[in-house]
Amino acid sequence: MSYYSPSIEKLIEGFEKLPSIGHKTAVRLAFYILNAGEEEVTEFINSITNAKANLKYCSSCFNISDTDPCPICASPKRDKNLICVVEDVKDVIAMERTHEFKGIYHVLHGSISPMNGIGPDEIKIKELLTKIQENSEIREIIIATNPRVEGEATAMYISKILKPLGVKVTRIAHGIPVRRRLRIYR
Repeated sequence: MSYYSPSIEKLIEGFEKLPSIGHKTAVRLAFYILNAGEEEVTEFINSITNAKANLKYCSSCFNISDTDPCPICASPKRDKNLICVVEDVKDVIAMERTHEFKGIYHVLHGSISPMNGIGPDEIKIKELLTKIQENSEIREIIIATNPRVEGEATAMYISKILKPLGVKVTRIAHGIPVRRRLRIYR
């Protein structure tokens, strides 16, 4: 038996569809929206509508952006011969926050996961191959997939298919954070 009116129940169900949102959080969000002012709710709705209408994938790296190419690919300061391969747009943001990487990206939009029915054809691996084959100046591919089983499988697959092309392939390090000293106790 539901304690909420059908309209509120529908709003709660909508929030529950979002990743990492359980029932209690969905209820809190629904009541926040219901108690918010009309202007705030309209602004929230418009921001979602505008994002859906205006965002697109960069035709070069497949990052999400308002422009094509995205600001990273369009920047003359970026090294176009150094490509970092990541699984998701959020990984690009994480790399950019470090202010260390000066190349460009290639977003796969997933990882190989046979258990979930995701093979190499379901992610942007063909596009990476095409990019490398069309630009003989590319000197290094840095694979920065997540250190999960699927990310490792994807990294190994990409390394294997890039080997015949003669481009240098490296894997980003995982483990102890950079710039952190390790104390050894004896």
